[in-house]
Amino acid sequence: MDFNQFDANWNYPTTIRNGIGRIKELPLACKELGMKAPLLITDPGLADTPMVQQALENCRREGLRCDIFSGIKSNPSGENVTDGVSAYWQGEHDGVIAFGGGSALDAAKAVALMVGQDRPLWDFEDIGNNWTRVRSETMAPLVAVPTTSGTGSEVGRASVITDEAQHIKRIIFHPKMLPAIVILDAQLTTGLPEKLTAATGMDALSHALEAYCAPYFHPMAEGIALEAIRLVKNYLPRATADGNDIEARAQMMVASTMGATAFQRGLGGMHALAHPLGAVYDSHHGLLNAILMPYVLKANRSAIETRIERLARYLELPDSSFDGFVNWILALREQLNIPHALSDIGIDATRASDIGEMAQNDPSAGGNPIPFTAQEYTDICLSAINGTF
Repeated sequence: MDFNQFDANWNYPTTIRNGIGRIKELPLACKELGMKAPLLITDPGLADTPMVQQALENCRREGLRCDIFSGIKSNPSGENVTDGVSAYWQGEHDGVIAFGGGSALDAAKAVALMVGQDRPLWDFEDIGNNWTRVRSETMAPLVAVPTTSGTGSEVGRASVITDEAQHIKRIIFHPKMLPAIVILDAQLTTGLPEKLTAATGMDALSHALEAYCAPYFHPMAEGIALEAIRLVKNYLPRATADGNDIEARAQMMVASTMGATAFQRGLGGMHALAHPLGAVYDSHHGLLNAILMPYVLKANRSAIETRIERLARYLELPDSSFDGFVNWILALREQLNIPHALSDIGIDATRASDIGEMAQNDPSAGGNPIPFTAQEYTDICLSAINGTF
């Protein structure tokens, strides 16, 4: 296979360097942003892997004083961000490398924000004009290197951080949280286990699908979402079945980035429910979205049926009806061994009402095609717990 077919430099929505083996350009990217002593932030599961250690070695070989911080949970917390800021200042760093999956990227972006602030993290929650409180001139420069194909956090202007005291996830936002340079190297994803490949890939699908269904006028995002869904359909089963299928890995990495680019149009009920469920039960975000997907689609049917039929025709599904599309989602989940119900991953109905209230108040709820009440979100949650349509 000609790996050069994947090489490309893009400048939308930020500077992106896509291609197999382009991780070798990490030191140059840091230098372009004026870094001499970057802090590489990753999760503990990656910290000692050859890819991270090689990245550190390459940076040091090029004269960069590069250290590592990996004190991050799978759902990063405010405390993780505070610890990362302390590591940044103690090591006298001047920039951040966000390296890993969504948790590492979200935490690293929040650290890059917070090293220049004198207010607490929650003062920058994505509510109203809170983002204007940020001292943007003292934020740290940021390079992002994703190692999963799901969250697309490398092209996002926000981080999702868990407030452990309140047991909720908060979205921290500022336009300059968008990394200045992104390196997309699909070779870094080949070691991702089958279950994580499936869950993160379904997360990418949820981003594109909710962006496509959002009620706002954003034709560019709608078009990007449409093509991202097609890429997921064609390549996620292949990437999950064979982790070394580099073409499938490369296409899924692009689909993930596209999904996150598209969701500036809006998200919706899947994410509105996944955020509180993840905060309360510490469950994998992508897996939650994958399980919730058909239940939220059904609840939104009256508002999205025509749109979904158009999507089904674009995907060339044998049945281009709304039911045909949902049946494709169900078949895809079964093929990827995604559980059918939240109860299959240990979530019961004990806090369903609380989850419903938190979902209604989640920022993602604003992009749902139907403005569900707390009770309606509770009912969707219960359906997903019980596995009933």
